[in-house]
Amino acid sequence: MSTPDEPHTAELLSPRRRRPRRSRLQAPMMLALAIGPLLLAAVIGMVLTWPHDDGGAGQRAGLVDVDVQYVTARVTGTRSERCASTVEDRLPDGSQPDQVPCLKVLARVTTGPQAGTDIEIWATATLTAADVPDGTRIVVQHYPAADGSPETWVWSDFARGVPLATLALAFVLITALVAGWRGLRAIVGLGIAFVLLWVYLLPGLIAGENAVVLALSASAVIMAIVLYLAHGFSVRTSTALLGTLTGLLLVGALGALGAHAAHLSGATSEEDYRLAALLGDTGASALRGVFLCGVVLAGLGVLNDVTITQASAVWELRAGDARATWRGLFTGGMRIGRDHIASTIYTIAFAYAGASLPVLLLLQIYGLPLAQTLTSGQFAQEIVRTLAGAIGLILAIPFTTAIAARIALEQPATALRRASGHSHVH
Repeated sequence: MSTPDEPHTAELLSPRRRRPRRSRLQAPMMLALAIGPLLLAAVIGMVLTWPHDDGGAGQRAGLVDVDVQYVTARVTGTRSERCASTVEDRLPDGSQPDQVPCLKVLARVTTGPQAGTDIEIWATATLTAADVPDGTRIVVQHYPAADGSPETWVWSDFARGVPLATLALAFVLITALVAGWRGLRAIVGLGIAFVLLWVYLLPGLIAGENAVVLALSASAVIMAIVLYLAHGFSVRTSTALLGTLTGLLLVGALGALGAHAAHLSGATSEEDYRLAALLGDTGASALRGVFLCGVVLAGLGVLNDVTITQASAVWELRAGDARATWRGLFTGGMRIGRDHIASTIYTIAFAYAGASLPVLLLLQIYGLPLAQTLTSGQFAQEIVRTLAGAIGLILAIPFTTAIAARIALEQPATALRRASGHSHVH
């Protein structure tokens, strides 16, 4: 006759009960084998394409005046006058006026060797006296006297450092109060990401390196840093990272394919042609590279959002149902994913509409045919960029959900509760 302890002992020794112990290393190993080669390829790509320019290409080419000084000044008064018009000044009927109103700004320099000097400068054409009241802080350019010409002071811009720094500080404090240390780690990761873009991606584009390699290498490294920094080293975070890297590959491939099929050169505006001229021999390829990099970078934030959300959703479903199956987890996760897809599509579309509102207003005023407008170079680029990112994003959701469901089934119940924030009730 068996004792009461015998069934419990047999259950502990059964293969089904021992499976979570064996799979504690299986899940991380599976993810490492999938993620490791991708990250290694990204690091190797960065090493091979790291730009060796010292950042002074503009100065060596004579594009930057090394003698000009940018200093701040405080407005002490304004004076409205009439000035000769330029070719850019037009009346509503299209004619050019003889004179136009202009604004002379009186200011006192507050920084630099010339601090305390009173100066007079012309403000930009669209400004009025109400826009620059006394006390307004501005930035001016100082050209020292040279070759018999007197020193010159020129309006540059408003000094926005204080309000922008205040807003940034408010953002950091609110993030810390609401999201705690995780939010602060996310901000640190964001800072690291922009440093990588500044020291690697942008110089690489100027140097004429392969744009797809630049974009994918930088994006993969950035995503690994920000995900692990914000969410910690865990199987769940690694699952989200695998989904993100897969989505990035899809976005890059679709962007390159769309650019080739639609004959997109990357040059659609006056600024694009000016950049191409400044870059010289690498101008045409650099503009195509800028477009392809924009396709990949535009999908970074949203991909990160949906993949971490899907992985977390599957973990929560698994933690709440110890008898869940892969099909059940995948089906439940995709119900959440479909809602996320719908809201994300609206986010992408309206974000583009908001950023392109001036162009849309011009099209409305000119009354151009809608079909012709949407297939023009500038809009075609945005359509390819948006649709490539959206397709990669949508496909990343079921992929991440499927992987997360498979990995979550292999995790011990205690690990699932700890990752999901559930406390174990004795």
